Amino acid sequence: MSVSAPSPSVSVAPASSPPAATPTAAGALAPALVWLLATGAGLGAATLYFSQPLLGLMATSLGSTPTVVGAVPTLTQLGYALGILLLAPLGDRWDRRLLIGAKAVGLALALAWCALAPDVHALWAAALVAGVLATLAQDIVPAAATLAPDAQRGRVVGQVMTGLLLGILLSRVFSGLLGQWAGWRAVYGVGAVLVLAIGGVCARGLPRMAPVTSLGYGALLASLGSLWRTHGELRRAVWTQGLLSIAFSAFWSTLAIVLQQRFGLGSAVAGAFGLAGVVGALGAPWAGRWSDRYGPLRVVRWGAAIVAASFALLAGGELLPAAWQLALMVAVTVAFDLGVQVALVGHQTLVYRLEPAARSRLNALLLTGMFIGMALGSALGSQALAHGGWLGVAGLCAVASAGAWGLRRRG
Repeated sequence: MSVSAPSPSVSVAPASSPPAATPTAAGALAPALVWLLATGAGLGAATLYFSQPLLGLMATSLGSTPTVVGAVPTLTQLGYALGILLLAPLGDRWDRRLLIGAKAVGLALALAWCALAPDVHALWAAALVAGVLATLAQDIVPAAATLAPDAQRGRVVGQVMTGLLLGILLSRVFSGLLGQWAGWRAVYGVGAVLVLAIGGVCARGLPRMAPVTSLGYGALLASLGSLWRTHGELRRAVWTQGLLSIAFSAFWSTLAIVLQQRFGLGSAVAGAFGLAGVVGALGAPWAGRWSDRYGPLRVVRWGAAIVAASFALLAGGELLPAAWQLALMVAVTVAFDLGVQVALVGHQTLVYRLEPAARSRLNALLLTGMFIGMALGSALGSQALAHGGWLGVAGLCAVASAGAWGLRRRG
């Protein structure tokens, strides 16, 4: 693994900018700036998961079926993968602060479109566009890596990833509770307002970040292929995180339907499962510190092992009484969320070291693979549930995560 080179230069905003927008005199990032980065990443990523606890409500409201409405999270995640691949590399070419502000406006409009969608086909289209523009979260994470000093990069990335992951997990709580109280359209309407607000704060509060390449857009995209061919460690990271994402998404995209059909529980309970995952998200800062101390590859191995063990336990839980199965689902949610997030922080710390001048593009490749895995997990999870029940979903998750652990066990 190559040694980290010095961070590219960062052009800081004039003195009239808010104090929180500048690094501290000692070189470390101001806590307020880290908090802003974490909040922006969390809210941007949260919009990807609004639909998961709401699928039953959507199906009833739009006169559709759970299988048809189940395409909404799949399309959102496919849009995110597409947006990462086509838009995230622009962070190496343009000021990331401007990109974040522009995407926030576009994402707010897409969420408003979701809220007003008259039928399921319009909702499909809106969900795809929202996924593309939710990639503002993946402009924020490389920004944090660029602004952080070398010795603290893992810790800062871990802190920002904590915000992102808490946003993902708490989004289900937010959407489940608000959806049950005010309807699923209110979730998207409130989300549009929040995204617009955080976009404005980021546009004002973040420092300017100078481009690190003068490549045109076509050359920038073409360079993705060169990066993929050059860095074997990047390829292994993409495959491993993609497999973990299949397991992650298969569980979350089927959970609301399983809770409704098997236990008679509504969207609020499905969303509340996100609280169990919060415990796992709090492990992200520790993963960053461990990456700085022990090396990111070891951290990735730990994370993948936790996920594989968690889903193997879930598959065996089918032999338990119903009440114990529900308790086991909560415990497994805590454990596998922790494992997935630990592995992701380790992978991001690892790939950011490979070529500092291409961090946005490296992140784009890693996250494209991850969200292709998310989309595939949603699709496979629905099929596994239809043909094999909850045991089929648990088995799919166990096989995918065991494959990820096997890849990293060898290197």
